[in-house]
Amino acid sequence: MAEVSEVLMSVLSTIRVPRPGDRVHKDECALSFASPESEGGLYVCMNSFLGFGSQYVDRHHTRTGQRAYLHITRSRKTQEDDNNSGSGDPPKKKPTRLAIGVEGGFDVEQEHYEEDVKVVLFPDKQEVTSEDLAGMPDVVKERVSLSMAGLMSADSMSHVLQVQQWDGEVRQESRHAVDLKQLDNGVKIPPSGWRCDVCDLQENLWVNLTDGKVMCGRRYFDGSGGNNHALLYFQQTGYPLAVKLGTITPDGADVYSYDEDDMVLDPKLAEHLAHFGINMMTMEKTERTMTELEIAVNQRVGEWEVIQESGTTLRALWGPGLTGMKNLGNSCYLNSVMQVLFTVPDFQSKYVSGIDKIFDEAPSDPSQDFKTQVAKLGYGLLSGEYSKPAPDPGDDPNTSAEPRGDQVGIAPRMFKALVGRGHPEFSTNRQQDAQEFLLHFINMVERNCRSGANPSEAFRFLVEERIVCQQSHKAKYTQRVDYILQLPVPMDQATNPEELQEAERRREEADSSGGPPPVTVRARIPFTACMAALSEPETLTDFWSSAVQAKTTATKTTRFASFPDHLVIQIKKFTFGQDWVPKKLDVSINVPDTLDLSALRGAGQQPGEELLPEVAPPPLMTPDVEVKGILGFHGNEEDDSLYSPLLSPVLDDSTVSQLCEMGFPLEACRKAVYYTGNTGIDAAMNWVMGHMDDPDFSAPLVLPGCSSAPGTTPTNESVSEEHLATIVSMGFSREQATKALKSTSNVLERAVDWIFSHLDDLESMEVSEGGRSAGESEGVREPPPGPRVRDGEGKYELFAFISHMGTSTMCGHYVCHIKKDQQWVIFNDQKVCASEKPPKDLGYLYFYRRVAE
Repeated sequence: MAEVSEVLMSVLSTIRVPRPGDRVHKDECALSFASPESEGGLYVCMNSFLGFGSQYVDRHHTRTGQRAYLHITRSRKTQEDDNNSGSGDPPKKKPTRLAIGVEGGFDVEQEHYEEDVKVVLFPDKQEVTSEDLAGMPDVVKERVSLSMAGLMSADSMSHVLQVQQWDGEVRQESRHAVDLKQLDNGVKIPPSGWRCDVCDLQENLWVNLTDGKVMCGRRYFDGSGGNNHALLYFQQTGYPLAVKLGTITPDGADVYSYDEDDMVLDPKLAEHLAHFGINMMTMEKTERTMTELEIAVNQRVGEWEVIQESGTTLRALWGPGLTGMKNLGNSCYLNSVMQVLFTVPDFQSKYVSGIDKIFDEAPSDPSQDFKTQVAKLGYGLLSGEYSKPAPDPGDDPNTSAEPRGDQVGIAPRMFKALVGRGHPEFSTNRQQDAQEFLLHFINMVERNCRSGANPSEAFRFLVEERIVCQQSHKAKYTQRVDYILQLPVPMDQATNPEELQEAERRREEADSSGGPPPVTVRARIPFTACMAALSEPETLTDFWSSAVQAKTTATKTTRFASFPDHLVIQIKKFTFGQDWVPKKLDVSINVPDTLDLSALRGAGQQPGEELLPEVAPPPLMTPDVEVKGILGFHGNEEDDSLYSPLLSPVLDDSTVSQLCEMGFPLEACRKAVYYTGNTGIDAAMNWVMGHMDDPDFSAPLVLPGCSSAPGTTPTNESVSEEHLATIVSMGFSREQATKALKSTSNVLERAVDWIFSHLDDLESMEVSEGGRSAGESEGVREPPPGPRVRDGEGKYELFAFISHMGTSTMCGHYVCHIKKDQQWVIFNDQKVCASEKPPKDLGYLYFYRRVAE
């Protein structure tokens, strides 16, 4: 023991005690998905607090010289039935609160483990337990004990970043509650025996607090619930607040604001109910609250039966390329996208084939390196190491005896935290749009592949837009880069209109009679009709023609200027109604297995066709400002080529206000009105919908030629080190990152956008990948003159598709189907099974690959 004590004494200076703010990775390896429950456990460096599995701890020791690691191993306790108090542990409490990490909420530590902790000294792997420390010198015992205790008590990064404390029951006071006007119509609500005033439904009933009308609630996606009469009544009357009958108790009730579209608090609830003869103090609960209903749904999330194919029993699959991914809380969108991407050879060769080289070149903290974490995820999905059956959950009477396909799988916590860092949506645990995440990830790949191969080129293609002025008949050609083909859904082209009309008639009959809702009938839209809608010319009104120097009408035709190796098609199921309320089109589209788009290739300028002159339209400026030029803020009064920084655009305030009332950021609304030339709400709204994914969507309006928003000046102050580190991790040098931040007033999002729009100015500066110097990376290639795209025949075959269940992209569930060795496989988070009847007609994103000649 004296020898071990001497070794500890010699490395004592490298053993740190965690402080507040330190990142402690004690439940996931930085280079793999090993955890304390894995074979060999997890080794946590007692200096950097990074975790490493037994496969990679020697690599870290050799590279850093660090010798002291905290070795954590966990084994699952043998558990009897949760309700068996003879085990000595209290039975598990069922959640009573729609929350995570708070009393009464969902228990994030659902499994119980026996834990073994000791210090291991490399390279000889000498072990030191807490008992061994008792006989060592006080200075050794104190430092090592404090470090061990600090590491074990610290929150792991996965807990801090992914779970966090969340309470879905925290409700805000309704803005309508205090001044709610109630009609003196003599209506009195009896204490029981309620029925919907429209359909006589006797459950899921809501009383409107303005006039006392009793109506049924919303219909659920499976046809259960109400018939939407309470919602329809609000849309007719505008009466905002309703209370769910059966939930009223002396402690309160469920109050819903249709105007605010959320559950709310009503501080005058007792008074409002008394107006209609309801005494809160005498009421008893007879219906489940909305929270209880949501808890019941959340307890069923992940059940295979929710999205099984036509009731068939699906055969679980295991092995390389068949690894499930754990749902980290509404992360099914991420899981589905990454499963599909790592079936693409470009991503496999970039991140998996050379994984050893990637790990050898990783920075000191690989958990923050984009390339390392993507490689780790790709290897985890393709290797098969984690494609193993999940442990037996025990003798749970509620557990089906049928094989469910659950796997150990991988939990992409580090990856999700890294790709979502700084993003207002992907950094949260809310459900997201899979298409938006796909573009976000491709954008990150682009930024991090300034050297070496770029796998996103597999999806990149050029779009040719041809605009013809109808007055002069002259044309204008433009090209833009895209990654996804968005396919419109022409609802008027449904092949079953009679069936849809009959279904609507039956639904109305069911609504009026109070009977059960009829079977859902989907509109069947031919895929050819969708393609025809895409290719037909679009009419542009208020088009400024440089040929006639005025606004006129034009037609725009969109074609492919190149065909990518892999084509992504998005079915535009999510749209806006006439009231700008988001809705999902419930349609069935016969998407083909093979596709020939050769007829949609653009031909460029036609023989004898005259082009529109390259003349810009006149700028929208205030009439009382003297225009001196268009370059920005760096001139003076004597310099004719520049203009005053006070120059500002004229904007239609009413259009800006209308957009703001729809919930869009003010600066985005101002830009929409500016860039559409004050041509009205429709044009501005189209601009908003087309630019919502822009990184600077809500950034201040920057006038042409300016590097800053009006009223600001370039800054020379020191830049944020955190912002610097973020941009350097994208593959740029510190000098480039500093220049970008100083040019954009130290705003990270604008700096990233700036740096990619000024690449020509930065060519002489060092560009690297993952923060490495150019000499250490794979070899810097000069940026090509224009976007680099691949091209070939426009013939494709379907190899994957992502489906969505739910009423909008902000809720519901995603799964993906991937064709592997001529067999369709369904990936539903941790469940991987052979697909018997892949629902190809109900997909959201379709992935095609070019057919080899």
